[in-house]
Amino acid sequence: MGYQLGLIGYPVQHSLSPFIHHQFMENADIQGEYQLYETEPEQLEKRLDQLTEAGISGFNVTVPYKQAVMPFLEEVDQEALKIGAVNTVVNDNGTLKGYNTDGIGYIRSLEEACPDVLGEDKKILILGAGGAARGIYRALAKHGIRYISIANRTKSKAEGLLDLKDLHTQTEILSNSEAEDALGNYDLVVHTTSVGMSPKQDDQVISLNNLKPHTVVSDIVYKPLNTKLLRQAERMGARSHQGHTMLLYQAQYAFEIWTGTHPSMDGLVEQLEQRLRGN
Repeated sequence: MGYQLGLIGYPVQHSLSPFIHHQFMENADIQGEYQLYETEPEQLEKRLDQLTEAGISGFNVTVPYKQAVMPFLEEVDQEALKIGAVNTVVNDNGTLKGYNTDGIGYIRSLEEACPDVLGEDKKILILGAGGAARGIYRALAKHGIRYISIANRTKSKAEGLLDLKDLHTQTEILSNSEAEDALGNYDLVVHTTSVGMSPKQDDQVISLNNLKPHTVVSDIVYKPLNTKLLRQAERMGARSHQGHTMLLYQAQYAFEIWTGTHPSMDGLVEQLEQRLRGN
């Protein structure tokens, strides 16, 4: 029968996770299935019981349950506990243990595409202060980045991320307008909100008019692939880093946790691009 894996969330019917994980299984020569379990909020606890009793090997968790699932888990990895969100769960003989693979997935995607921006002396700006920002900020701090600024519409929410920083990390909290003015100081700008996501693809969280050339602008939004933010970045002479690569690499890390196998990514970035473009 092989590994029984899946995704819980609401809604999930358009998720790319089955495609990604079935490719991982094929590349790693592993037998198994990955299914979608659309779960309405009042059914969350019942769904977890059903999956545990059915002997599922593990599952991913997406919105709106990355925090809501945590009280139902017997164990939560220390990093996931610190971030305050779980997106990957292992079923160990009826014991559910939660992890967060978003931050490590993001670092892996950057290491593959733009490794030069991960030096400890580089200056990084994170736009947004939600769950994705928490995971990415924590992973960047653990990676050894010393200068990370966080910009958000409400600065008080951004200040809530400061409990994640390491001793070596220097962090400045900015408003979005302050971030616009200071863009020329940064080597990497990471957009972590849903602004610009289809069907509101004409929205943009800040203007990049003050961006310096050769800065890397990274947008975790992947629908559309080439967001308005990334298009402006390219016009300004910046390099762009698209969000679907983070999706792949956080899934890769989840697959490793479940199977102990490091699946090949050969050709997967291009295949996922084609699916997202509708080809």
